[in-house]
Formats: sequence, structure tokens, C-alpha cells
Amino acid sequence: MEEPITVQGRELSQADLKEINELILSWPHGITRWKLSQELCRRWKWYTMTGQLKDMACRTMLGKLDERGLIALPPKRQEAPKRHELQACSQTAFDFVVDPNPAEPIQARLEELTPLTITVVQVKSGDARLVQHLLASWHYLGFRRTVGETICYLVRDRYERVVACAMFGAAAWKTAPRDAFIGWDAALRAKGLSAIVNNNRYLILPWVVVPHLASHILGALARRIRQDWIVKYGHPVALLETFVDTSRFRGTCYRAANWQWVGQTKGRSRQDRHKTMSVPIKDIYLYPLTPRFREELTR
Repeated sequence: MEEPITVQGRELSQADLKEINELILSWPHGITRWKLSQELCRRWKWYTMTGQLKDMACRTMLGKLDERGLIALPPKRQEAPKRHELQACSQTAFDFVVDPNPAEPIQARLEELTPLTITVVQVKSGDARLVQHLLASWHYLGFRRTVGETICYLVRDRYERVVACAMFGAAAWKTAPRDAFIGWDAALRAKGLSAIVNNNRYLILPWVVVPHLASHILGALARRIRQDWIVKYGHPVALLETFVDTSRFRGTCYRAANWQWVGQTKGRSRQDRHKTMSVPIKDIYLYPLTPRFREELTR
């Protein structure tokens, strides 16, 4: 009997793979990937803590199974928009909102801009499109559609000028320095990973030159994100993580905001199945949101 495999944190038996393939073949007029993931989540009772279908996680799992040749997914109905298309679209929509070359750059002391207004960005709102535009235009990683639980923040100064934005989402599946810092094994990690969130985008707008602003915002976000996560997703988070590209940045603002450096990545991508890809080394920083974070992550 063949051993089960683990994909996207879920253990799959040969019977599970057979069920997926039979579901694809049995659909009368063909099945879309979206409908397949929805149906599979219902059959397997794969829900989030708030009762929603884990649709995106399921689709990611199905994609990985298809890449391995274990199932045969139906073809995609529509290609996702390319990054330059997103950027061009958002640029046209928001030229009048954010001037990429303002006549007067924001240069001031922090106390001259505070108190800041930090807004949780609502899906499909004007702020959501604005964050997309800002990241696509001025973040070196650009904008990417979010998957799973995500919270975006937009930061304005006391004069209602946009100065920064940040995005928090799914944690890395595994990274040795973080996992050693927590002290958990693979089984505990699979159960507790939803209590860690990754600061995968952080942008101070390039014309904003304000000493200590970046660390000040990080501190403000850390003080509120645990409650924001409970309000939006029904469960708390215990630990923040981020990865700082050492070829571009020194991580000064994270250290100033009391994030802890715990080590570095190995320069491999999560898509590097054959260990032949090389990506920049990144420093790993963590920020516990509660003194009992290890207990919450390992219980």
C-alpha cells in the first residue's frame, strides 16, 4: 500500500487522490477549478475557523497535485492579469490621487505628522485599489493578489496625506530559524501556523522623508493587529514574521521597533523542488504579540 502524501498541510491518501480524479471526470459538462475546490471543501469539511470554505488553500493544493501528475485538472478558464497590466490599470485610475512626483515632498519631524490615522482596508473599496496602486508602482516586489487570511493597512498623517501602507498575510510554511525559536515540530506547526502572520509588504512612500516614521508605524500596527485579526477572522494571532532582503535593506526599522532577528533564509524559493534555484538571502525577524505566544502556538 502506498504511503500518504502531505500537500498544503493536509495528508492525502491514494483514496483521496482517486476521489478528486473521479470528481473531475464525473462532472456532466466539465468542472472549473473554482467549482472543484468548492465541492471538495464541502465534501472534506475543510473550513476556516469562521466557517468559510478554505477555497484558496484547496486550489493551491490541487495545483500542486496537478504539477506532480497525481491528478489532471481542467484547463484554466482565464489567465491572471500580468503585473504590468495591474500597474498600468491602477496607474490610470489613481494618477489624480497620488502624485508620483509631488511638488513638495513630505520632510518633517515625526511629531509634526502625528497622530497618524491607520485604516484597515476593506475589500473592493477605494482604499483597496489605492493600496494596489501604491504597491504596484513603488514596492520592489510589486502587488500580488492575496491568498487566504489577509489584512492591509493604509496610513495617513494628521493632514490626511497618505504616507505608508502595509500588508499582512499567510506565514511561511516552514523556516528553520523561526521554528527553532518557537520550539515546535512539524505536527504542531501544521496546527498552529494560522496564529502567525507575515508582513509581506511594507511601503513608506518614496517622497516621505520622516525620521523614525517606519518604526513608529510598525509599533502601532503591532499593538492593534491581534484585535483586528479577531474582528475579521474570529481568532487571534500570536506572532508576526517578516523577511528582509539583505541585498536591498538593513532591517533598521524592524530592529528599532523591537522585532527580533532570529537567522537567515537559505536562498531557496518555495517553488524550488529540485534545489537548483537561487534567490536573495533574507534576514528573518519575529515579533511576539503576547508573552505567552509559545503556549498559544504549541498547545
